[in-house]
Amino acid sequence: MKSRFWTGIAFCSPLIFGLLAFTVLPVIASFWFSLCNYPILEPPHYVGVANYRDLARDDQFWHSIRNTFVYVLGSVPLGMAVGLGLALLLNQKVPGIKVFRTLFFLPTVVPLVANSVLWIRLLNPQQGLVNSFLRLLHVPESWMPGWLADERWAMPGLILMSLWGAGGGAVLYLAALQDVPSELFEAAELDGAGPTQRFRHVTIPLISPVLLFTGIMGLIGGFQEFARAFVMTQGGPWDSTLFYCLHLFNSAFTEFRLGYASAMAWVLFAIILVATVAVMRASTKHVQYEQ
Repeated sequence: MKSRFWTGIAFCSPLIFGLLAFTVLPVIASFWFSLCNYPILEPPHYVGVANYRDLARDDQFWHSIRNTFVYVLGSVPLGMAVGLGLALLLNQKVPGIKVFRTLFFLPTVVPLVANSVLWIRLLNPQQGLVNSFLRLLHVPESWMPGWLADERWAMPGLILMSLWGAGGGAVLYLAALQDVPSELFEAAELDGAGPTQRFRHVTIPLISPVLLFTGIMGLIGGFQEFARAFVMTQGGPWDSTLFYCLHLFNSAFTEFRLGYASAMAWVLFAIILVATVAVMRASTKHVQYEQ
């Protein structure tokens, strides 16, 4: 038995050492750095909780938190709603439905940087396809959104772009919809339930675990949003898209305050943990699991 145990450990050793070297040790080091003044090019100097005190007095820190919460509250529910709507459409038995399912899923496999470059063109106020479509609808030029060039429209533009990947969630919702027993819909219809009532009282409860999963994953991803703002706006205009992770990145690799950035990372961990626990507890009465 001992020989089999050590043989198993030997086979698992690459994963174990990789986990220790690239996950556990960096996490421990980041916590130590969060208690230090560490300008990267010089050795870290212990300063206690000074970095956390500085965070509380940093206006950009609070501004980035507000921006991130606005993005999460806008993109996550909207993305879930669009994904569920697509799944309901893709669950229909019509000719060529597999082609449509593939087409809606394809945007999720396109690299995010390529997506961002594409959407910079789409959201161009003068020549972008989005505003060109609005002109076809005879929207007055004075009402035309400035998108990424306008601080009032930059955040809505990024939220709109986040819907580009709704096909990924739609695939999960589609799998959950196809797992719902058809007998329940037939029974509800015999009891006089209309389409809306069947959707509300049969579909939603039975796919609620998948809705919870995608909601939590969207929440975690939204709080860590970085690439879109970094590529498309650099946090502008006027810091209207300065997300938390972008501010963290700038603090670490532009201002060379690695200790301060490490403190920001641990605060972000606490925010995500609290938000996830809150959602899990709030969902206990609304999520139904199969017995």
